Amino acid sequence: MKQADAPVIDAQGLNLIFQTADGPVHALKDVDLSIRKGEFVSFIGPSGCGKTTFLRVIADLEQPTAGTITVNGMSPEAARKARAYGYVFQAAGLYPWRTIEGNIRLPLEIMGFSRAEQAERAQRVLELVDLAGFGRKFPWQLSGGMQQRASIARALAFDADILLMDEPFGALDEIVRDHLNEQLLELWKRTEKTIGFVTHSIPEAVYLSTRIVVMSPRPGRISDIIDSPLPRERPLDIRDSPEFIEVAHRVREGLRAGHVDD
Repeated sequence: MKQADAPVIDAQGLNLIFQTADGPVHALKDVDLSIRKGEFVSFIGPSGCGKTTFLRVIADLEQPTAGTITVNGMSPEAARKARAYGYVFQAAGLYPWRTIEGNIRLPLEIMGFSRAEQAERAQRVLELVDLAGFGRKFPWQLSGGMQQRASIARALAFDADILLMDEPFGALDEIVRDHLNEQLLELWKRTEKTIGFVTHSIPEAVYLSTRIVVMSPRPGRISDIIDSPLPRERPLDIRDSPEFIEVAHRVREGLRAGHVDD
């Protein structure tokens, strides 16, 4: 395999067992998955199926108990130290005493960027997420959707090639969520990032993704991987198309099959 064709994320035979007071919990079981550069891959499944756990393994926040995983051809630990990815959590996690720009600059401060470089990068990512002019506001002055966009901007500030997103829009109302889905697709098109995205929403997974990974209840296994036939340009009304409905049906069937197998 040529280096250019090598997967950005490659998991083979991945298992993770948590030891708890009630006994071992098999969070991931025999997960095989390769993600190529520039893909938008969504993970969907019931609560406790290992979606977030897999994202955390990629980010070196959890360590597998068996199998292998590489990120940019290196271990997750080495990738973390190389700043290979940005991570967006379910909650925006902004410090209320820092301005929006101050929150975005925080990882850059920690990494030792100059003040001029911090300012330039902060302004650039604020424009990317359509928050130009809001840098001096505090988190409590912004809506929930705007706070999540600021969180995405913070994850983009050091320009990592990989963006890991753990159900970032789950707490938002449907109208705001639709708007942010559109903005995220536009952001992905402009930045060409490789995105791993956790969601509980079938329409969200189908609308956003180039591939959808359907996971079964614990022990977390991959029950289906669906390549999207949808074009890169996706207006919201594509959700009414036969192609969209067909993919959504396959995702739903995959989720049902996972429950039956369990």
